[in-house]
Amino acid sequence: MQESGYFNQYNPIGGVWDEMFGADSKIRDHYSKVISYLSQESPEELNKKEELAKRLFMTQGITFTVYNSGEGIEKIFPFDIIPRIITAAEWAFVEKGIKQRLTALNLFLKDVYHNQFIIKDGIVPIDIIYSCPHFLREMYQLQVPYDIYVHIAGIDLIRDHDGTFYVLEDNLRTPSGVSYMLENREITKRLFPDLLPQCNVRSVTEYPALLYKNLLALSPRPISNPTIVLLSPGIYNSAYFEHTTLARLMGVELVEGRDLVVDNHKVYMKTTNGLQQVDVIYRRVDDDYLDPLVFNPKSMLGVAGLMGAYRKGNVAIVNAIGNGVADDKAVYVYVPAMIKYYLNEEPILKNVPTYQLGNANEKEYVFANINKMVVKKTNESGGYGMLMGHASTEQEIEDYKNEILKAPRNFIAQPTISLSAAPCYIQGELAPRRIDLRPYALYGPNGIEIVPGGLTRVALKEGSLVVNSSQGGGSKDTWVLG
Repeated sequence: MQESGYFNQYNPIGGVWDEMFGADSKIRDHYSKVISYLSQESPEELNKKEELAKRLFMTQGITFTVYNSGEGIEKIFPFDIIPRIITAAEWAFVEKGIKQRLTALNLFLKDVYHNQFIIKDGIVPIDIIYSCPHFLREMYQLQVPYDIYVHIAGIDLIRDHDGTFYVLEDNLRTPSGVSYMLENREITKRLFPDLLPQCNVRSVTEYPALLYKNLLALSPRPISNPTIVLLSPGIYNSAYFEHTTLARLMGVELVEGRDLVVDNHKVYMKTTNGLQQVDVIYRRVDDDYLDPLVFNPKSMLGVAGLMGAYRKGNVAIVNAIGNGVADDKAVYVYVPAMIKYYLNEEPILKNVPTYQLGNANEKEYVFANINKMVVKKTNESGGYGMLMGHASTEQEIEDYKNEILKAPRNFIAQPTISLSAAPCYIQGELAPRRIDLRPYALYGPNGIEIVPGGLTRVALKEGSLVVNSSQGGGSKDTWVLG
């Protein structure tokens, strides 16, 4: 196989699992076709492809919003043209692990809002549940269709230095990023049209059709064409591009709170032909803003009376309200125990070792070793509110410790996991950058389906471990081989 300067100059990071290079510095088999192909491309040609990708992202409006950057809100989502490749065997393992985990998390949500056996049996402490801001008493004893709470999940996976997959966190409320998975694939088809079939890459484009099929099945009215809407907070939301994309691909109406009204415990959409009853709402609005009569009274994003219609069973809401209790980072610690408790199985995918700072002994240990830890707020996302111990000054650590002492339950700590690296095309050269993976699982009445792929996020800054787009990360296409 011909090798080129790109690969001769590639320096894997010591002590880190490299997706392309094995420990013997040999290229892994599943990357060989891609490398063969790239070796025949000149830097000028690859630069042109990178430029084309940027132009396509910009012209198609594939952007996200950064609220605090001070540079204007719309940013292009950085895209790396070298795909991340996963073998069929690796994917089979990941898929099995996610299905197991999601089954247990769904059973936990049903239990915690009904009989609470897991609390009575002492598996999960009662104070962890009742102190969680996302445990909503309004959901207690409320029946949801088919007992499915988590219709859409984004499970964040990382690989440690030995290649072991770990679950970093579960996103069970309104997981975002799936539009970037779909758009990354469309752009890769433009850049490398011959390469996808040559490598036998499995398709991800069925995602909107699978989601639409599941939404249809949830309709409370037994009619052939139920009305489905996607409820968005509006144009200023960081994921608004995704809301418009998914509504378009599924052929459903994109609405905001002001487009809906509740009458006699039924939800209606305002149309030019009058009111039209809504059966299923795929909501991208957080719980707290959904119904100003029940949650935040100042919310302008939700629909007054929505919770009453939901409670009566006249409308299905996806994902279910109150799911945040299952993806609270303090509850994450107990997911392996949930799997054993509900399924009587050993967890397939491991948790990252996690310390709860509400526990005095664990807090003491973390404070003594904080420079080797990543400390996170239990209810923040997007990479906000984190302390990377190894990259922080003594003053930053001191200030953060004082924050922790005010409300220890709201923090967890994890040892700094190395995160695997993959080759990225940066300024005309291949260089390793750290990555994670967010596969998207859809739970419908017929079970759990996962499109083969997901969103691979990349920490584009050299040496960085933070992959979030809001913190300077980007993404790449994820290839699962057949």
